[in-house]
Amino acid sequence: MATELLMTKEGYEALKKELDELKSVTRGEISEKIRVARGFGDLSENSEYDEAKNEQAVVEARIKKLEDQLKNVKIISKEEIATDRVTVGCRIKILDLDYNEEMEYRIASSVESNASDNTISDESPVGKGLIGHKVGECVEIHAPAATFKLKILEIGL
Repeated sequence: MATELLMTKEGYEALKKELDELKSVTRGEISEKIRVARGFGDLSENSEYDEAKNEQAVVEARIKKLEDQLKNVKIISKEEIATDRVTVGCRIKILDLDYNEEMEYRIASSVESNASDNTISDESPVGKGLIGHKVGECVEIHAPAATFKLKILEIGL
């Protein structure tokens, strides 16, 4: 059985939008590239055709992955997000005790997490280490590159 993915409604909608875009727009664009490339002649030496077919394979793999992920999503509502302990969907403020630096992140599922959105995946070493802990607790994180300590300062939505 596939693992259940906890996601916010916003994260679910973003994945669904990406899937719809790939199916309705991107597939058609790639089909057109393949059709045009076929017109260039011998397929055995046609780099445009090979490139379009490779792009098609990548897109089809992404579509399959998104479909599989969306089948196993459990959407968590704002009401279900705990603020007394670190859970998927909450926002946290932490203090890196080694560098005395404060940081703010949102804990997200591995599917939703994105470094540019200041999210931490629940499956990453930091996410796994923080899940379940409360404000004021110090957590030792064991990451591949190092071990470090974080103090949880705030938990919110």
